[in-house]
Amino acid sequence: MTPQPSPPNADRSGHPAPAEAPAQVTAPPTWVPIRSLSPGHRDEILAHLIALSGRDRYLRFGYGAADEQIARYVHCINFGRDEVFGVFNRRLYLIALAHLACPEAGQIGIQTAEFGGSVAEHARGRGYGARLFEHAMLHARNRGLGNLFIHALSENTAMLKIARHAGAVVERSGSESDAYLKLPQDTVASQVEQWVGRHAATLDYQFKQRAQVVDGLLDALGEVKANIGRLTGQSAKE
Repeated sequence: MTPQPSPPNADRSGHPAPAEAPAQVTAPPTWVPIRSLSPGHRDEILAHLIALSGRDRYLRFGYGAADEQIARYVHCINFGRDEVFGVFNRRLYLIALAHLACPEAGQIGIQTAEFGGSVAEHARGRGYGARLFEHAMLHARNRGLGNLFIHALSENTAMLKIARHAGAVVERSGSESDAYLKLPQDTVASQVEQWVGRHAATLDYQFKQRAQVVDGLLDALGEVKANIGRLTGQSAKE
């Protein structure tokens, strides 16, 4: 009798070897360049918020904010006291935004900052909201603030999920919810992390600016070549 070949992955006795558990592949964390914004970014901030749908405005502000109300909000942001962060895409459109409202200097008692954020509809599902919240935690911590606070509609499950995942205690009261997160004290490591992140995001923004200039030049050269081609073709026909 002709011996039958052993099955794949068989041991020396001919019995199949136990199947190995598939290796779990963990995706490396993706760095998100989060840029600190200044009064010179008010137009970009306004454009981002105005582009939100009625539903998104309702979740972000707690009411269906009209364009005029959003414009007043942007105009009244105190950049000297608060911190505003944003994520820009390669075309320098602001696709994610966070506002860290901080207490006035010299206020007595446990210092608490309030977080609010929004992500453009086409940019969701990439973790920008969570990264902005982590970024705000770091900055609030490094300012010596003891707590981070979120006031949101209870139906804003995405925002409340981010807060819970970060360790916040969420208290629901009917249609509204409050999330409280106690922050650790700052350290040399947390200060260095903030410094490195700020400068890396600045370099990323400058790179995107230069890339946009190059893209514009390439588009212009392409248009010139197309025009030359049309003119050459017309001359040949004549």
